[in-house]
Amino acid sequence: MSSTTSSFPERIELSGKGLVLRDWTEADLAAMPELFDHPDIAYWTPIVSPFDKAAARARLDRDRQLRAEGTTILLAITVDGDAPLGEVMLRRAPEGTELGYAVGPAHRGQGLAARAVRVMAAYAFEQLGTGQVILELEAENAASVAVATKAGFRLLDVPLITGEEKGRPYALQTWGLNRP
Repeated sequence: MSSTTSSFPERIELSGKGLVLRDWTEADLAAMPELFDHPDIAYWTPIVSPFDKAAARARLDRDRQLRAEGTTILLAITVDGDAPLGEVMLRRAPEGTELGYAVGPAHRGQGLAARAVRVMAAYAFEQLGTGQVILELEAENAASVAVATKAGFRLLDVPLITGEEKGRPYALQTWGLNRP
């Protein structure tokens, strides 16, 4: 771990906007494939596909490793601290403090992603002293663009981030939200 990166707490639970964002647990492993094994998630995110029980185990282990390294937090999105409905991510990256999310197909249309992003952004501002959080989205991903807009982010005038993931090229726009 670099000396400039402070570690994250071993356990995190954030509440706000009608949500409880909490650590993933062993008890969530069975629910994760239902949330993440979906064509939309396979297409728009780097989450592995197909997403099965082995992928869930690997993701939970990787989550814990990244947390320990102080680079990334992955939290389950819940309304009551119980059943996971999706995931929100905070990652310390060279380009900034990046947020990301994925909501299970059965739980979309409830504003979960936008609310979870706002709660995680507040954590970044208040607990980590971050001045700005960013989202990196493909312009064609209308659902994610809607989340960014609803959560108060604005498109930044920075170069597109291009690359290839899962055999398909992508070009990501950077959206930003400044500390209030």
